[in-house]
Amino acid sequence: MPNKVSASHILVKTETEALACLTYMKQGKTFEELAKERSICPSGKKGGSLGWFSRGQMVREFELAAFSGKKGQIVGPVKTQFGYHLIRINDTA
Repeated sequence: MPNKVSASHILVKTETEALACLTYMKQGKTFEELAKERSICPSGKKGGSLGWFSRGQMVREFELAAFSGKKGQIVGPVKTQFGYHLIRINDTA
């Protein structure tokens, strides 16, 4: 299990919106484009980048999903108190 994860995410209000984002990616949109266009998190302006974080820094559901993913994988939709996340694992350490 990694000790740190570098991840990006797209945060939307509904599971339907999150699933639509996955469809748009299959059709050729990039994760960064969708984060800038659709994410309700301020990190969307940076293509969804959250940088590196350790265990205990994110809400539980988000953390469990992020730390269970592999580099390059998109995990989700993951429901938290903030909405629905698609999480891309950029790297692990």
